Amino acid sequence: MKEEKSLFKNLKFDITAGLVVFFVALPLCLGISLASTSYKATATLEAFDGVVMPGIIAGIVGGIIVGTFSGSRFGVSGPAAGLITIVSVAIVEFGGFAGGGFEKFALAVALGGAFQFIFGLIRAGFVAYYIPFSVIKGMLAGIGITIFIKELPHFFGYDKDPEGDMNFFQTDGHNTFSELGYMLDNVHWGATLVAVISLVILIVWGLKFIKTNKFLSQIPGPLIAILVSIAIAVLLQSNPSLLIEGEHLVNVPQPANFEEFKGMLYFPNFAAISDPAVWRVAIVIALVASIESLLCVEATDKMDPFKGRTPMNRELRAQGIGNMISGLLGGLPITQVIVRSSANITAGAKSKMSAIIHGIFLLGFIVAIPGLLNMIPRATLAAVLLLIGWKLASPKGMIQMIKSGWAQYVPFFVVIIMMLLTDLLIGVGSGIGVAFIIILYRNFKMSFFIQGDKGDNKVHLTFSQHTTFLNKASILARLDKIEDGSEVIIDLTNTISIDYDVSEAIRDFVAGAEDRDIKVEIIQEEKLTQVSMGH
Repeated sequence: MKEEKSLFKNLKFDITAGLVVFFVALPLCLGISLASTSYKATATLEAFDGVVMPGIIAGIVGGIIVGTFSGSRFGVSGPAAGLITIVSVAIVEFGGFAGGGFEKFALAVALGGAFQFIFGLIRAGFVAYYIPFSVIKGMLAGIGITIFIKELPHFFGYDKDPEGDMNFFQTDGHNTFSELGYMLDNVHWGATLVAVISLVILIVWGLKFIKTNKFLSQIPGPLIAILVSIAIAVLLQSNPSLLIEGEHLVNVPQPANFEEFKGMLYFPNFAAISDPAVWRVAIVIALVASIESLLCVEATDKMDPFKGRTPMNRELRAQGIGNMISGLLGGLPITQVIVRSSANITAGAKSKMSAIIHGIFLLGFIVAIPGLLNMIPRATLAAVLLLIGWKLASPKGMIQMIKSGWAQYVPFFVVIIMMLLTDLLIGVGSGIGVAFIIILYRNFKMSFFIQGDKGDNKVHLTFSQHTTFLNKASILARLDKIEDGSEVIIDLTNTISIDYDVSEAIRDFVAGAEDRDIKVEIIQEEKLTQVSMGH
């Protein structure tokens, strides 16, 4: 009851934020769906340009269902760009749309959701707490830069790729950077004019005098930008060179009747439950979607102005419920997504109600007035996403990471570079790998402490509490540097555990010390004996 009251306490803020997230989510739901279901880059089984309803269904379920069960204050869920390759390859493997491939895939999504729910029950969410801060910050910046570069073509009216195509190699065969060259050769000045005006409105709406105005602060900047852009697009209809139409506008399906609407839906084929390939894809979806959701939850919590913590296991269960329902309705896989979550925080959301409201807006507009959405220039939505990308990858944040030291900024930039050249999961995995290597290096350097080593041939080595085989190399390197005729004290007073490898290395040094005229004293030598005897 207490949680329900808090959800409605700040409804005016959450409605505004929900509307902003809706405008951000709409092109992403459409774009990710097209990128996931188009065969142009994955196979030539059939002539098929993709469908949008699976992405819209996933967006609605991610907002309303996952938002309801989630414990994340600001997290927003929906179809994710990181799963595009998995989706497209699986549909092709199952026989394509003509062969009932999507119906099999929808079943795999539902089964994947069941696995995720089980992950939550067995408390597998703890893995999120082992992701380094530098990797999370790198993921945010990498997503910001990727969004910025990917949206530039749409900003200038070059709309050949869907917004959801976030991979380095795109569905049209181009890559992230070559697309910018094609953009410069195909600038649409009408769309560019709309985009520039929209961007100016968004920037002005973020200034202090707007935020402090009681009336203007209640109106979402993206809504103003969209209404103005629609008006400009209407005015430009009389000018053929600036006309904004076709691919330059949002394209939401408008079924003429209920039968046509049903033809847009693909429900799961339960007869495929015995197909091992379906179960294999389900497990892959469960693992990848869970990892991506946990990464985004950690990133969203880092941006939380109230410094809240999301219950990870509850989030896994919420994502599992969402994917089960999305699969049963013929939707794409769902994860928590950082772009929409970031937009939610920036728009001033106060509770998870904003995520639920964005799902209600998706459902309401798609069912009731899709024609109005189809009047929105894609360039305006690109301006909204450009601003979000800039905030995620702010130069100020990068400078702070550089100042924090090499152990922070090296994994940070590795994540960014690998994300730009591949995708989110590979980028994050690379960053975690580099961070782990840095931890090993630091562990290598801090296995013992030196006292009294000032050239007087007296060396006092105090070993750390836990000395493992990873420290063996650094310990051997230091023992080898000890000059003949020295006096050495090996102090194990503070040592709680010492690996057999290190114990043997010390014993070998002691055994050879007499030949080098080195006097060795081991404080609490019995600890070496205990380890050697396996006690």
